[in-house]
This record gives sequence, C-alpha cells and structure tokens, in this order.
Amino acid sequence: MKAITKETYIDWYKNMLFWRKFEDKLAAVYIQQKVRGFLHLYNGQEAVLAGALHAMDLTQDKMITAYRNHVQPIGMGVDPKKVFAELYGKVTGTSKGMGGSMHIFSKEHRFYGGHGIVGGQIPLGAGIAFADKYFDRKGVTLTYFGDGAARQGSLHETFNMAMLWKLPVVFIVENNGYAMGTSVERTANHTDIWKLGLGYEMPCGPVDGMNPVAVAEAMHEAIERARRGDGPTFLEMKTYRYRGHSMSDAQHYRTKDEVAEYKKIDPITQILDIIKEKKYLSDDEISAIEKDVKDRVLECVKFAEDSPYPETQQLYDMVYEQEDYPFVKHRN
Repeated sequence: MKAITKETYIDWYKNMLFWRKFEDKLAAVYIQQKVRGFLHLYNGQEAVLAGALHAMDLTQDKMITAYRNHVQPIGMGVDPKKVFAELYGKVTGTSKGMGGSMHIFSKEHRFYGGHGIVGGQIPLGAGIAFADKYFDRKGVTLTYFGDGAARQGSLHETFNMAMLWKLPVVFIVENNGYAMGTSVERTANHTDIWKLGLGYEMPCGPVDGMNPVAVAEAMHEAIERARRGDGPTFLEMKTYRYRGHSMSDAQHYRTKDEVAEYKKIDPITQILDIIKEKKYLSDDEISAIEKDVKDRVLECVKFAEDSPYPETQQLYDMVYEQEDYPFVKHRN
C-alpha cells in the first residue's frame, strides 16, 4: 500500500473538511428550498471514502453507491461546483440538472451513481466488475450499500455469482447503525453484517469506519485481491451518521447523547489531532485550510446560483431515440 505520510494526513484533513462543509451548506440551502426533493448527507462517514481513495487507482478503478452520494464523486475527481449545480437542478450540473441529489453520475471519472432503489446498485456493481473481467481490464469496482440494503435478496444472488465468477469487485456495507430509522438490531437476528460473506466463502470482516487508516489498509488488501483475479471481498465499515437519514428525518429513534458519543470519535477530529500532535501544521496553516475550504464552498454556491435552469427542449434531447422507430415520431 502507498505509504501514509504527513502529506496523506494533510490531504485527508483538507478533503474530509471540505466534504463536511460542502454538505453543511447543502443542508442550509435545502432549508431555503433551493434544493428540492430528498437530501441524504454523509456527515460522520467521511473516513470510509478518504481511506478507500488512498487504496484506489483512480485511473482505472470504479465506484457505485446508493443515494448518499454527493462527496464520493468529488473524491473521484468530479468538479464540486458541478455536483452543487446538479442539486440545484441547473444545466451546469453533472447530469444537466436531470438527476438531482440521489443520482450524481460521472462516466469520465468512473463514478456510476447514485441509486434510489435500496440495494439496486449491488448487482450493478458486480455487472461493472464483470465487464472489466470480460474485457481483461485491471480495474476494480467498489460497490457500496447501507445496512438496510444488506437485507435485500439481490445481495445474496450477487454474492453467489461474484464468487462463482471471481469478479473484481469489493462489496462494502456502510453500517451507520440505522436503516432509515430502524436499528440494525431490529432487522435481523445477527448484528455482524460482514458474516453474510461466510455463506459464500467470501473473504470478509469488520473495519473501523471512523478511522481512514484502518479503512485504507482493509481496502488495499481487498482491492489487490480483486486485481489479482482472486475474486471479491466483503467489508463491513462500522461508521455513524450525525444527521438523520435524510433532511426530513426527525430522528426520534435515537438520543442526542448517542450522537454526542460518536462525535467524540469524529474522523475529521481524529486526523486533526494527529496533525497537531505530530506538528505537521501550525495553527495558522490549519486556519488557512479552514478559510480555503469555506471559500471553495462559497464558489460552489455562487456557481450553482448563477447557472441557468435547463430549457424545456432538454426533456426531449436527453432520452433514447431509435432512428427507425416505427410508431410515434420524436417531437421537438
């Protein structure tokens, strides 16, 4: 695995802080009704992404996830201004304003969504990995889903096929404790979700999802296994979300004390503590990073608010059209 250096810690701090503040601003503009529909935020889970990116080869590896999907494409290289504009429904967004919060997508940066169907991305991730194996490419697909989606039947079908065909895929369940408002303890008679891999003799195990170092180490081993042609791995990232399932979640199912306890192991705070302890940055340099993050977020807001909405014509131009379709003609 690439060494975890001073620069790594600084980059992790910069990136995770930006992702957090980016989504905090999204929450603010959502309340102002500038972002419509649903909004599912990643606050608290940033270490899962930061650690994975350290282990990935962004020139060939791919990622697919559910609808808590704003910061992942940014980590993969997508311009955050375009992500913000997509949530505003603007034509400058990643899908020209047609996808919205739950469907961020970038073929260029190998980020394949953003899926609203619970567990729907699990077989799709295996399919992307199958394509890499079929065409003899060395890319690995990271397929993320939540603890609620782990109870879907599609997971079992996909695990079986992925092991049978030794697909280059890493399955990651981000266990943040609650499927919407339902705790893990109430969804099954077991709480160690990673053990589902044992039924398919798939390498599997739990990972501290609040620590990017632990995530990076586990992801490196899983990605390299897949790249060698030895098949999939199933990792359970034990993490936590500080905000509700979505912005409409009143969070009656948990206490404020529970959230406060998890904030004591906030991944951003953990990394900042190491930076201070090892004197990687001075207080002034840390303040400069915080100011830069704030400025970058404001640039995203300005870009989204200054961008135009799509023209009506776009509704007709962004659908599949068969030239020799024998029935109703395409109309402008």
